[in-house]
Amino acid sequence: MAEASLGRLCEVYWYPLYYYIRRLGRSPEDAEDLTQEFLARLVHKDYLNGVKQEKAKFRSFLLVALKRFLANEWDRANRLKRGGGKGLVSFDAQNTENRFLAEPAEEMSPEKAFERRWALTLLSHVLSRAGGGVLRLE
Repeated sequence: MAEASLGRLCEVYWYPLYYYIRRLGRSPEDAEDLTQEFLARLVHKDYLNGVKQEKAKFRSFLLVALKRFLANEWDRANRLKRGGGKGLVSFDAQNTENRFLAEPAEEMSPEKAFERRWALTLLSHVLSRAGGGVLRLE
C-alpha cells in the first residue's frame, strides 16, 4: 500500500518538478534525469517521514528539497554517469517534453511557474478522481 502511494505521488508530481527544472534552463534530458533522481532519493531515503503537515505546505517542502538537491547535483555533475546504476521509474520523456513545449511562454520566475503548474496538476488530479475521467488543464 505504501509503495503504491509513493508511486502515485511520483506520478502526480513528476510534471511540476520537471517543469520547474526546465524553466531553470536545463535541457530536456537533464530535466528528466534530475526529476527522476530527485524522486528516487525522496522515496528511497525516506525524506517524507519528517514532513509535518502543520509545519509547512507540502509543495513548499518539495520545492525547497528540489532546490537543495539541484545545488548538490551541480557539485556532483562531473562525477556521476547518467543513471548512476540505479533503477529508473519509466516516464514517457517525449510526452513530457512535448507538454513542456506546448506551455505558453510566460514571463514568470521558475518558482511562480512551479506554483502555477502544481496548482493545475493538483486540480486536474482531484477532478479526474471525482469524475472518473481525465481533465487536462492546459
